[in-house]
Amino acid sequence: MRVTQAPKPTKLQSTPRRLPVLAAAVFALALSGCATKTTLGEKSTEVKETGTTLDASKGAQTTTITQLQKFMWFFSPYRPDIQQGNFVSEEMLAQLKVGMTRDQVRFIFGSSLLEDPFHGNRWDYPFRMAKGNGELTTSRVIVFFDKEGRVERWEGGNLPTEKEYIARIAGPAPQIKASDK
Repeated sequence: MRVTQAPKPTKLQSTPRRLPVLAAAVFALALSGCATKTTLGEKSTEVKETGTTLDASKGAQTTTITQLQKFMWFFSPYRPDIQQGNFVSEEMLAQLKVGMTRDQVRFIFGSSLLEDPFHGNRWDYPFRMAKGNGELTTSRVIVFFDKEGRVERWEGGNLPTEKEYIARIAGPAPQIKASDK
């Protein structure tokens, strides 16, 4: 009795066995795109162009996301909200007066984030909040002191109020109807 090997299946016959492996490979490749440093739908050059320097005269600046980025956000991984710097509100800036001492300014605004040794008469209060959905809020307040250590002038304005800041973090407050009272 002679035993012969069965003929090898053709590529068309072996495709159903390879289909799950091929589908898993395509799925893994699609997920690997979520690990990029840029938000889906934006070009990497756009990230480099976004404000490396802030203009204090413009006040708070908010950059929103595009409709494509909103749609693609569903497929991106979780990104937490990141807040950096000192938040200075409109109410805090209204308390600042010419002639205040450094201690009084520190009491109102908190410790300055940047105290440049080459510009000892200037305190910078930069702020940056990057929300997980891609929205970016930036502001900068600069306080200038005279030789006696008193406020001479400041730059920065058009800042959000504390209520607007809370709404940006937690979302708008729910409206209470008269029938709910």
